[in-house]
Amino acid sequence: MALLVCQDDLNIGIDVIDQQHRRIIEMLNHLHVAQTSLQRAAVGEVIDEVVDYTMSHFAFEEELMEEAGYPFCAAHKRVHEVFIKRVSEYRMRFQAGEDISDELRTMLSRWLFNHIRGDDQAYAEQVKQHLNQFAREHQSGGWLGRTLKRFFG
Repeated sequence: MALLVCQDDLNIGIDVIDQQHRRIIEMLNHLHVAQTSLQRAAVGEVIDEVVDYTMSHFAFEEELMEEAGYPFCAAHKRVHEVFIKRVSEYRMRFQAGEDISDELRTMLSRWLFNHIRGDDQAYAEQVKQHLNQFAREHQSGGWLGRTLKRFFG
């Protein structure tokens, strides 16, 4: 499998999320490099990094969806939980000595690309609207800043 490329259709239009997705793709490419150099310890480190970073990414994404009032947040969170369980099983298989690198990288790249293009695109518009509203409300320092400015110039 060749190195993965972050294509434009993987951008959901929320910069911080798009950067996190690019970071995960970069980690998957590191997994490929470690695997082809036959460095088992390096493969293990990348697997741990992918799992840990992905869990942090999911928590951040879920918080954004909740804040925006996305109605399918619970279902999206459940998809994340199932994914984490699946990847954790791969990690346990690897720690038990099994060579799961190809299988894991294939599964991760397919899942990630499908998840971004489907599930993540589904919440993107509502979260963007929420973030834009939040930015508008706080661009002058919020209610207090606007009030002080109105009264005291």
